[in-house]
Amino acid sequence: MKAVSTVLLLSLVWLGASCAKKTQPAAAVDPNVTTRGSIEVTARLEEIRGDLIDDPMYDYAHVMKYKVLQVHRGKVDKDVIYVGHYNPAEPRGSVADARVQEIGGNVKQFRVGDVHRMAMEVPIDDHYMGGVINKYFGEVNDPVYWAVWTDRAEK
Repeated sequence: MKAVSTVLLLSLVWLGASCAKKTQPAAAVDPNVTTRGSIEVTARLEEIRGDLIDDPMYDYAHVMKYKVLQVHRGKVDKDVIYVGHYNPAEPRGSVADARVQEIGGNVKQFRVGDVHRMAMEVPIDDHYMGGVINKYFGEVNDPVYWAVWTDRAEK
């Protein structure tokens, strides 16, 4: 009787363990996002004001609004930040060029609601000398961050 109880108990434990939801290991974080820039955050893209220009003859940074979900390194004083992305119509993996070489990531397209892990610098004017489309100018006096590396992150 005791042997039957032990076998039954072990069977139930095994069944419970085999039916338990398997968790996937966390995706590895690109070392570029963890070492570049002086600030690193995970943030949700809240708004893109205006159209992104897709013209290979025009290089610019477009400022977008983000909600900070987590600060990994550096200091961010607010939970909403404004981030300039260089030539945002281009995938981050191919956006580097002769003008801006130390930039990249795995984001292929910017979409409101997506979550990004970003390495950044601040203010943008200290790190990028070029055209900036900032549809928040005059409305928001917060500093604009410069996105150095932008990867997709889990929501």
